[in-house]
Amino acid sequence: MTVAGRDGPLAGPALALVALALALGTFMQVLDGTIANVSLTTIAGNLGVSADTSTWVITAFAVANGITVPLTGWLMRRFGVVHTFVFSVLLFTVSSFLCGIAWNLPSLILFRLLQGGVSGPMIPGSQALLLAVFPPQKRALALGVWSMTTLVGPVAGPILGGYISDNFHWGWIFLINVPVGLFSALVAWRFLRHNDTPTPRLGVDVIGIAMLAVWVGALQVVLDLGKNADWFNSQLIVILALLAAVGFVAWLIWELTERNPAVDLSLFRYRNFALGVAAQSLGYAIFFANNLLMPLWLQRQMGYTATWAGLVSAPSGIVAVLLTPLLTRVGHRFDTRLLASLSFVAFGISYTMRSHFTPETDFWHFMVPMLVQGAAMSVFFMAMLTIQLDGISAERLPAATGISSFVRITAASFAASVVTTMWDRREALHQSRLAESATASHAAYAAATGHLESLGLSARTAAGVVNSAIVDQSYLLAATDLFWFSSLGSFAMIALVWLARRPAAPSGPVAAD
Repeated sequence: MTVAGRDGPLAGPALALVALALALGTFMQVLDGTIANVSLTTIAGNLGVSADTSTWVITAFAVANGITVPLTGWLMRRFGVVHTFVFSVLLFTVSSFLCGIAWNLPSLILFRLLQGGVSGPMIPGSQALLLAVFPPQKRALALGVWSMTTLVGPVAGPILGGYISDNFHWGWIFLINVPVGLFSALVAWRFLRHNDTPTPRLGVDVIGIAMLAVWVGALQVVLDLGKNADWFNSQLIVILALLAAVGFVAWLIWELTERNPAVDLSLFRYRNFALGVAAQSLGYAIFFANNLLMPLWLQRQMGYTATWAGLVSAPSGIVAVLLTPLLTRVGHRFDTRLLASLSFVAFGISYTMRSHFTPETDFWHFMVPMLVQGAAMSVFFMAMLTIQLDGISAERLPAATGISSFVRITAASFAASVVTTMWDRREALHQSRLAESATASHAAYAAATGHLESLGLSARTAAGVVNSAIVDQSYLLAATDLFWFSSLGSFAMIALVWLARRPAAPSGPVAAD
């Protein structure tokens, strides 16, 4: 796949400008997947709806995006990589503006559905174009640019969302996309439109697309609403889960036997692609779950505002931005599997450090594990993408990036649902154990309540204070349990990486022209 400017291959300032525009396309989409998370309470209050109802703002985006991401390969073959990316960004910009001026919850949900649907090709499109516009010897740099924006987005989302919610109208979490989106689309169109990829006439796999929409939509609703509906104790969740499972099997059979499938599943016959996608998705799922749990715990139990909870995560993004350019320069000297292993080791160390948090841990010590996480982030995507795209031909690159993004996003949605459910259940377990000691006959409990009573509190108030501390401690223990499990999961991913063949060096060619 060759994409260049009107006057030949891009270089110098033109290449830098196009790389920035493409990176911003990725950044916007990733950012909007997380920026609304910390703003739901504000949105619910402003629109006069319950907090549970407002979660549809997140669900609508995830459902629509999950359906369109795997179709990216077909869209880009049919309409061209550049045209698909540019129009996706423009439509995303328009829908972001509509979200920002939404007048009630139904209108916001409708516009979020539109925003999620049209944004599907943005991440895989920007990735494919970055690999195409950079010369072969700078492939590692292209992967580094894409990695930074993909991993910094989830970190920046809570920070921006929290700051905007605390200081401005919530609509600005969407309106900030407008100037960025216009810049990204205009620059990409200006430099790349004259050399778009060929657009052969392709048949439309209507049945495959319809089946994909059904099972992905059902799965996303299960993942997003399952926790509040008490999972399989809800008849609706059971029905949707069965629909997702049966729909997935039927879709899988259809796509594997269809002559012109909407999603090219034959890519999984490549060992490195299958293992690379699996390792990347599982590693990203663990990262995403911890990125969600940390600010959630800080706000609920530690009294942090949305802004300060977001700032705790800031060091990881800063370190990733600083280290990525350096590592892309030297990465080609090492076995990519080694780099991937080092990123999982760093992730594991970061989660292990968090598993030792105590009620006395302060802001600065919360930040230290995030510095280690930043080092992991700086090389994670570059290594994972090098492994999974090894041996993939140029014409199949858009399909490969689309499928990879789809699996990663779905894994992140699954991880978000699992980690919040496990957090509550582990908290209930720890609270029940601690409550066994919260009796007047227990020396520590009696000493604590006695001390509070000596300060002037009534016996009932003192008991309430101690019981509140038990709840806080239970949530802390539950969080540290999950941090520890995450650490073990990260170290386990190393074995998966070494099952892959050694890929070509990151500085090698993207594919044969």
